[in-house]
Amino acid sequence: MVLPLEMGWRHLLFENYPVEPRVMDAHLPEGLAPDTFDGSAWLSVVPFTNVEVRPAGMPKCLGIRLPELNLRTYVTRDGVPSVYFFSLDAQGIASVIGARLFHHLPYFYARIALEWVDGRVQFSSRRLHPGARPAHYEASYWPTGEPFSAPDDPFGEFLVERYRFYTEAQDGSIRYTDIDHEPWTLYPAAADITTNTLLQSHGFAEPDTEPVCYYSPGLDVTASRSHRL
Repeated sequence: MVLPLEMGWRHLLFENYPVEPRVMDAHLPEGLAPDTFDGSAWLSVVPFTNVEVRPAGMPKCLGIRLPELNLRTYVTRDGVPSVYFFSLDAQGIASVIGARLFHHLPYFYARIALEWVDGRVQFSSRRLHPGARPAHYEASYWPTGEPFSAPDDPFGEFLVERYRFYTEAQDGSIRYTDIDHEPWTLYPAAADITTNTLLQSHGFAEPDTEPVCYYSPGLDVTASRSHRL
């Protein structure tokens, strides 16, 4: 049985686009319903890096670093606000294989670079996974205002204060994982997005609005075993 995982999430951008709920519903597996804010479902592109990824209970020094790019939305089931991941692109081949086999997560191998340069994160990702639809993303992003606690902001709370995520495994089953962490600290953010084909690679139309962006320096997370729904 796969052990729970501990890790840190660092230098995150939450790049958020409104989507018609009926459009989002058509992209979700049966049993999950779009969660909405201001009448819209939301689709989020999230570049960041994992640090100190390791089985729970192991020393941090034995963990690995894993840059990552996620495409996610917000769902409910039985009244529980949750996240649904369409894809998780990551740098490490062994980590991608392990996540797909043992945690049933839709990881894709990608070439990813993340650097902090002059107060901005420079991020690039190009999906190289055999047989997968290509996806290319390049952006720089940075905080622009004062930090705030996500639970004190309605939209910030909607986006990040969620403690369960769902995925669809390769066999078509729906899996869920519970996570535990302290409340998020967010900053208003700006992003210079030069390339983003991630949404189109998953069947979504190119956005016709500018994203609402938040930055977080990150937090530490514990993730449970994966469970079949």
